[in-house]
Amino acid sequence: MNKRLGCLHAHYSNIDYIETALTPYEIEVIHFVDPGLMNRVTTDENFQESDAQHKVKEQLDWIAQCNVDAILITCTNYIAILQEDQLSFAVPIIKIDEPYFEHICKIQQPQTIFFTNPATVEGTVARLQHYAKVHQRSIDFEIVVINNTFELIMQGHKEEYHQAVFKALDQFVKEEKKMFSVAQLSMVEAARQVEYKTARTIINPLNALIASIVNQLELEKKTK
Repeated sequence: MNKRLGCLHAHYSNIDYIETALTPYEIEVIHFVDPGLMNRVTTDENFQESDAQHKVKEQLDWIAQCNVDAILITCTNYIAILQEDQLSFAVPIIKIDEPYFEHICKIQQPQTIFFTNPATVEGTVARLQHYAKVHQRSIDFEIVVINNTFELIMQGHKEEYHQAVFKALDQFVKEEKKMFSVAQLSMVEAARQVEYKTARTIINPLNALIASIVNQLELEKKTK
């Protein structure tokens, strides 16, 4: 019997990444998308953190009742909003950032982490620092936000977004010799294109995530 994975997204653009990456495996993916929550968080001053926590918890409760074997949260802001004790469910919760954190915490040299969404930086960095501390890792990193890009994908201009991210990453790779990574799933396509063009490694959260999902659900590749 195929495994069922429920995915909670903050935007529709993440669906293709997960679907494509999990195609080789015996798994049914069910997507739940709510772009409105992050819009409220970033634009409504009267929308409190407790309101956001309640909404995310409500969404996860609903997904957990949809006969899934695990839940994947692809939005780092959603993960940062919830306290650890609010992530106790009858099914495993897979957080997109933790396999990524594990990977970059193993790098023993200065590195640059790229974002396009300024609103997700603080929460993600706090979680990264906490992860490094708990796992007794030392990580030397700087943050670069590629400004004036995230609104493109939120408005549905996916190709323009990818081109803007590609251009910025390509320029940084030419000028710097550090290790690079992108922190958001929406940046993976552009990062891969820059890798192909420059032969430089740009770590992304998708590769480590898929390995984690496969292990969590004990998935096997489809046989031809």
